[in-house]
Amino acid sequence: MPCLSLVIEDQLSAGFRLDRFISEKLNLFSRSQIKVRNLKAKINGKDIKLSRIVKKGDLIELNWIETQPAGIIPQDIPLEIIYEDKNCIVINKEQGMVVHPGAGNRQNTLANALYFKILNKSGEITESERPGIVHRLDKDTSGIIIAAFNDEAHVFLADQFKARKTIKTYISIVQGAPKEKKGRIETFITRDQRDRKRFTVSPGGRTALTFYKVIKSWKNYSLVLLRPRTGRTHQLRVHMRHIGCPVLGDPIYGKTDKMFTDASLMLHSKKLAIIIPGGTEQRVFSSEMPLRFLNVIEKLNRINNG
Repeated sequence: MPCLSLVIEDQLSAGFRLDRFISEKLNLFSRSQIKVRNLKAKINGKDIKLSRIVKKGDLIELNWIETQPAGIIPQDIPLEIIYEDKNCIVINKEQGMVVHPGAGNRQNTLANALYFKILNKSGEITESERPGIVHRLDKDTSGIIIAAFNDEAHVFLADQFKARKTIKTYISIVQGAPKEKKGRIETFITRDQRDRKRFTVSPGGRTALTFYKVIKSWKNYSLVLLRPRTGRTHQLRVHMRHIGCPVLGDPIYGKTDKMFTDASLMLHSKKLAIIIPGGTEQRVFSSEMPLRFLNVIEKLNRINNG
């Protein structure tokens, strides 16, 4: 995590805030970049807010996060683009694409593709033009995802997710059928201490809320609509397992299925309602039901009608 330590040597005007000092005197980040990078600060050894008034002689300690991993490689990767302007892009992510580079996945990610798009537009990536992926989808979850092309747009979009002003709608084929045709699942979710790759329902976790509605049921299977109100890692997958209806094809939270032995994760981000930068009203971006869903539904209809 990058850091900076210094003593303010100049005389400042009365009421001079730390965030203003960072952007105007240090020229380190703009106000929007400060927010994107989750900048933390101490004055004279004490944690403080960025709105704190500073003065000559104060010892300032700053640390922040990088918006993208260092050394990311721009790659020309085909994307199904739903919408694009100078500030943001909405993509129908294919199943299997990793969103962020990480250990073992440094290339062929959505971030690699977005870096290439910006380079192709301007020839370079400036400090304020790093692509920012505002929310995440698991590798094997397909569907609608939005990303920003600059820090200002990133802040604008991220604030809506943080305030839960967006509406995210997923579809899923699950094993079994919920007891009620529609309802809510509200639990606490935390990382599984026995397996760090998994998450689990636990009293010591963070609040997670999902609304669901059964669209159609077959013997031992259901097509459900899911609307998460919180954004916990693996939330929908954990919640469906919690009510006894794991997502079909889920390699982590699912169970062996004799009818669909080769099924991949049946979870798809169908719609996203959000205000885009420069707009005032929510726009709804949607995608078609994936072929893997249509194939499973066709087989279920054929078996149940036969």
